[in-house]
Amino acid sequence: MHSDATSQTVSAGAGLSEVQAEVEARRIIADAYRPTAYRDDTPIPAHGDTPPVAQPGRPPMSQGATDASVLMLAGGATTAMVGGTAAVLMYVSQFADPVVCGLVFGAPTALVLALGRLVKRAKPAPDVHHHYQGPVYQDRRNVHSRTAGVWAKTNNHQ
Repeated sequence: MHSDATSQTVSAGAGLSEVQAEVEARRIIADAYRPTAYRDDTPIPAHGDTPPVAQPGRPPMSQGATDASVLMLAGGATTAMVGGTAAVLMYVSQFADPVVCGLVFGAPTALVLALGRLVKRAKPAPDVHHHYQGPVYQDRRNVHSRTAGVWAKTNNHQ
C-alpha cells in the first residue's frame, strides 16, 4: 500500500480506480470550462445596400391611414363590448327592454354612420405647388440639442 496522495485520493474516491478517478476528474474539469452561452459582439453595420423588408404586423401605411384603422378598430371593439353587455343584460333579465334593444341595434348603426363619415373625409391630399418670384433666403443654421435625464430640459444652441 502506498502512502502518497494518489492512493489517498483513490481510497477517498468512493470506490473508483485510479483510471476511473482520472477520467471523472477530466470530465468535471472539461464541464467547468465549457461555455453555456455565446454572445457575438461584432458590431452590426449601420447601413448597407440591402433593401428594407416589411416587418410582421401592421403593414406600413400613411399617418392618415393608421389613424383611420385605429379609429375603426376602436369602434369595432366598442360595438362588441356594448352589444355583448346588452345581450348579457337581456339574457339575465329574461325580458326585452326597449332601451336594451335600442343599444343592441343602435350601436352597429352608429358605427356604420361613423364609418361613412370617415370614408367621406378620407380623400387623397391635393397636390400643392408653390411658385415664388424674387430673391429667396434660406436659413442654413444648425441647431444642436442635448436632452438627458428623467426630468429633462432641452437647451438649443446654435
